[in-house]
Amino acid sequence: MREEKKLITKEYVERLNASPYFIVVNYEGLKVAQFEELRNRLADASAEVHVFKNSIFKTAAKEAGIEELGQALTGQLAAVTGEGEVTGAAKTLKNFRSEFDKPEWQFGFVDNDRLDADQIRTLADLPSLDGMRAKLLGTLQAPAGQLVRTLAEPSASVARIVRAKFSENEA
Repeated sequence: MREEKKLITKEYVERLNASPYFIVVNYEGLKVAQFEELRNRLADASAEVHVFKNSIFKTAAKEAGIEELGQALTGQLAAVTGEGEVTGAAKTLKNFRSEFDKPEWQFGFVDNDRLDADQIRTLADLPSLDGMRAKLLGTLQAPAGQLVRTLAEPSASVARIVRAKFSENEA
C-alpha cells in the first residue's frame, strides 16, 4: 500500500475508534451545496460526515476491530461519525432526507453491533438520551407522588371537617 493510502487509512481508523458509532450513507445525487448543508446540520448534532474511498474504508474498519461490514461497499459512500448520541445524527439524516430525498442509509455500527437501514430509521425516531431519562424519571416519580398524596389525604380530610365544623359554629 502506498504511503498516502496508509496515512488515509490511519485517519479513518482514528475517526472510527474515536466515535461510538458510524453510519454509512450513499450520497450519490447530492449537489455540493446540499452536501455542505448536510455537514452543517450534522455539526449541530455533534457529528460529521466524511467521504471515503471504499477499499481504504474497508481496510480501516478491519483495523478498527470490525471484521466484517456485512455488505459490499459500492457507490458514492460517506461515513457519519460523532462524539454525541447516534440518535441525534440519525434524526439529522432523517430530516435532511425528508427534504432532499438523499442520502440513502446503507448500514451502521453502534459499539461494534451492526445496524441495517431499518434499525437506523428506528433510532432516528427515538427520543434523545436526555429525553428518555426524563421520561424514566417521571415514570419513577409518579407512584411516589401518588403515595404521598394518598398518605396525606386522611389528615387533609380531617382538617377540612374541622374547618367546616368551626365555620358552622361561628355562623
